[in-house]
Amino acid sequence: MSHNYAKYSPTDFDNYDCLKISKGIYLLIAFVLRGYFVWLMSVTNIKDRVATIKWIYPEPSLFYLSLFSGAGGLFVLLILSLRRPEASNWVRKSWQNLRVILICSLAFDLMVNLAGYFYWQLQSALWLYMNSLIVIVFAAFLFSSKRIQINIGEFPEKLPE
Repeated sequence: MSHNYAKYSPTDFDNYDCLKISKGIYLLIAFVLRGYFVWLMSVTNIKDRVATIKWIYPEPSLFYLSLFSGAGGLFVLLILSLRRPEASNWVRKSWQNLRVILICSLAFDLMVNLAGYFYWQLQSALWLYMNSLIVIVFAAFLFSSKRIQINIGEFPEKLPE
């Protein structure tokens, strides 16, 4: 097991001697939560709060679909924020299943976009292809990354003082 850590330096570990979370997971979460980022950008725009949303999501339904599809990302963000030694059992179990939860979040996001395209004709075909490609790349990354495998295998424990 120690050979898994051979290529990492001391700066790659957090306060609990766990390998820091992969930046790819944060990028994946940002992708799933893109509607919430647009919403936050619009809230901080003092002059016109709706202009940013209308610029990125010309149809209001698209914005609401994006918020709805980001629900899985919010759950993953909750798990990441509660990941500490004194965490509840449900957080530990969720952490062990993080890869599945992330894949489900990506799949749910893709399904919402598919529904937006086929049912409501709100998405463009190009965006649908790009979204599908991004989901495939993230899924491949989740299953091929050694760092993510190590991250999921570890959970913070209290260290002796």
